Amino acid sequence: MKKIRIYIIGLTSMIIAFAACNDDFLDRAPKTAITGAGFFKTATDLEIYVNKLYDNVSVPFSAGTDDYESDNVTMSQVGGESWTMLRGTLSADNVGDGGWNKDKWSQLRGINFMFGNMQDVSGVEADIQHFVGIARFFRACFYVGMVHRYSDVPWINKALDSDDPDVFKVQDPRTLVVDSIMADFEYAVANIKSDLGNRTRVNKYAALAMLSRFSLYEGTFRKYHPELNLVSTAERFLQRAATAAEEIISSEQFEITGAGVSDLNYDMYGAPGYQTIFHSLDLSGNKEIIMWKDKSRDHAGVLSRVLDDNASLSRSLMESFLMKDGARFTAQPGYATKTYTEVFKNRDPRLAEVFAYPGFVSEWEGVYYAPPTMGGYGQLKFYPFSNDFVGGGGIHYAALPMFRYAEVLLNFAEAKAELGTLSQADLEKSVTQLRNRVEMPPLNMANANASADPVLEQQYPNVSGANKGVLLEIRRERRVELACEGLRLWDLHRWYAGSLFGQHQQGIYLPGLGAYDVTGDGIADVALLNNVGDEANYSPDLIFYYLHNEDGNPNQVYLENGTSGHLMMNTDKTLGKTFEEPKYYYRPLPTSQIVLNPKLEQPYGWK
Repeated sequence: MKKIRIYIIGLTSMIIAFAACNDDFLDRAPKTAITGAGFFKTATDLEIYVNKLYDNVSVPFSAGTDDYESDNVTMSQVGGESWTMLRGTLSADNVGDGGWNKDKWSQLRGINFMFGNMQDVSGVEADIQHFVGIARFFRACFYVGMVHRYSDVPWINKALDSDDPDVFKVQDPRTLVVDSIMADFEYAVANIKSDLGNRTRVNKYAALAMLSRFSLYEGTFRKYHPELNLVSTAERFLQRAATAAEEIISSEQFEITGAGVSDLNYDMYGAPGYQTIFHSLDLSGNKEIIMWKDKSRDHAGVLSRVLDDNASLSRSLMESFLMKDGARFTAQPGYATKTYTEVFKNRDPRLAEVFAYPGFVSEWEGVYYAPPTMGGYGQLKFYPFSNDFVGGGGIHYAALPMFRYAEVLLNFAEAKAELGTLSQADLEKSVTQLRNRVEMPPLNMANANASADPVLEQQYPNVSGANKGVLLEIRRERRVELACEGLRLWDLHRWYAGSLFGQHQQGIYLPGLGAYDVTGDGIADVALLNNVGDEANYSPDLIFYYLHNEDGNPNQVYLENGTSGHLMMNTDKTLGKTFEEPKYYYRPLPTSQIVLNPKLEQPYGWK
């Protein structure tokens, strides 16, 4: 019981510590402290309280700057939960307790505290319901993260005292928890105001976007995960994913912004309108943004993994991007042995916005030389282009999208395809809008279904039905459009495609050891050699990398064929890498929590 009392005292301290501002909740800095007698007397008190939730409760799979835990990256960093899991050594004894401990559950208690202490609140009912809606939005988000990690979890909708028996309750079934999540989101959608303001606060459309995101997640998770035995219940979630997305579309408040492409060099194209979303300090005026997170110099900044910080982008992701004329890259002659400077030619313009293209010049680092030490391709998306974005210690400053219209359009198209109700008109108002921005040909439903991409069929063998081809193409579009925004792991889990994460990812292709041009000017810039000391016959102006260190031991990467082929990670070769289904779609509860509450049970595969 001692632990529980500490937890309650900590929460009370947090409540007392909140600080204050004025009324106009959508267009100003948030209030952060309650003043006056009592906790909740007016709608302003509720506003002050819920503003703290923006910092204390995360919105699942929002404001990401990388796809670190997915098949979109080659991963060299040793350690961490996913790394340990893929090596088969994760257990209830060594899993971190950050997903299930007193600090985590205090987030929920903080929300429920408000609901249990509102009896004296008076004022305009619409204002009260607005802030209650935001609190319920955050409670739903808290539980979305818990369901994603554990599936069955205790549903608690009241502030618990230390002697409440529900402190030690057993998990509720996923079905009950998810229905409760949906009820919270529906309340939020019905009561949160639609004013967008500066788009950094939860608005009605952000609630709809999250409802669509989660409904699509749950519908596809139930459809493709046989261990749940809930396939027959998937349809209503897919229906709600589509209707929530369609409500945003019909509002005409948002649009895909910044159409057009620019010629960078030697047949490579970029997409400035697409680029702006990920390289801005302020997104308040961008009509594609439903909600964004301010990570400017006044708001702490963000640590990001871009351009070779322990990970880089995979060959698999690169090959997902189509050719500029809409043809499949993997259908091109010799596609598998195209070099770094060749793979960017005549491609979807978004490729040169996500991947560091040959000759990319950074204002503060100079020409980027595509070092092979991380195995894959450098990530350009979210990279700080100028000193205005750069801080010390790996921090950079940016406006991070949390919900953007592009994802809503993709949710709509995918849900309709899964339901079997997708039409060409549906594609025109969704996927075609994304392709129009970058001057790519539209997706034709009949053609896609008549000739499904064999590479995508191999990646997603559980997709079937009359809409198989177009559904696979929608998945491609989602991977391309939303690359490095933190959604890929979410997608792999719901599609029962975690085995792709378990594959040994590949990076850049090299026909052999030696010197290479990586800027596209025809002049060699770097050299990959077998051993230190092999550089005698090369220009000293080159940047040298080695497969072995000075002691003769392997470095981080190796070439798949010894002295040629795609770069791969040595940790994958020496330690192995396996995604065990369905076990790894869930995480074990820490043993310490089972000791505290013996009623708890381990999730699927971990019992």
